[in-house]
Amino acid sequence: MDISTLMENKKKILITGANGLLGQKIVQQLVREGEYEVIATGRGSCRLPGKGFKYISLDLENAAAVEKVLLEERPHTLIHGAAMTNVDTCELNQEACYSANVLATSYLIKASESIGAHFIFVSTDFIFKGNEGPLDEEALPNPVNYYGQTKLEAEKLVMGSKLKWAIARTVLVFGIAHDLSRSNIVLWVKESLESGKEIQVVDDQFRTPTLAEDLAEGCILIAKKGAEGIFNISGPDFLTPYQMAVITAEFFGLDLSLIKKTDSFKFTQPAKRPLKTGFNIEKARKELGFDPKTFRTAIGILSKQIILARS
Repeated sequence: MDISTLMENKKKILITGANGLLGQKIVQQLVREGEYEVIATGRGSCRLPGKGFKYISLDLENAAAVEKVLLEERPHTLIHGAAMTNVDTCELNQEACYSANVLATSYLIKASESIGAHFIFVSTDFIFKGNEGPLDEEALPNPVNYYGQTKLEAEKLVMGSKLKWAIARTVLVFGIAHDLSRSNIVLWVKESLESGKEIQVVDDQFRTPTLAEDLAEGCILIAKKGAEGIFNISGPDFLTPYQMAVITAEFFGLDLSLIKKTDSFKFTQPAKRPLKTGFNIEKARKELGFDPKTFRTAIGILSKQIILARS
């Protein structure tokens, strides 16, 4: 059997935001497993390393372009991970945020309905007010910032569609990927303490930090099982940023005295943050077989990736 015949027998899966952290991890994992024909889409040229996938430059805010690509490719499953996610940028540029997070999702939904694709939407804990946590899938959303508002509005579009749909909600995703300069809490703490810099870290916010590889695995498990509904896909540890900083410093053998405890009321940011979110992930464990890494184990994985990236 030749390669073209093998490809024809595989289901197609299309990923949006493939140049980003999550997108890169999803594409890499799918290519490695080899069960799907992988269509990676992103804004501008391809920044993904490796091969084994098809890349299409796609502006999700162009309805005609979205419809054209989906009708041509006709994916069995679509994982929509693209979004404007910088919370302060969203607060300050609300029109751009709405276009990226709500309008783009509406265009993808409409095009997906015409081909009957299984639609997997990646959402966020920031749809919640954050008065209590960890939260389960039945918790009532009430966002405190514009980013959260747009993600909740997009969720409602997904739920109200004619599609077979799933929503993967996640929390504080961290990791490193090819050609991405955006930092995360682990890298920030490591680099700051290595340079002898004192850092202020809040201890009144609570999250369940999520390794990017684990979020990718959760999305892929939803795709493979054809699962429907809402799933909390996050790490298992309920931690404050201060606790995350201490665990990071301990792992790398850095000076803990440089980490100073503070609270979020001492910081002025354009967008308000929910104080206490984090997720209960029992549903994903039971129904999907989702088994995320502890925060400490995730740092170990990140450490090896840092070494590889520098070699």
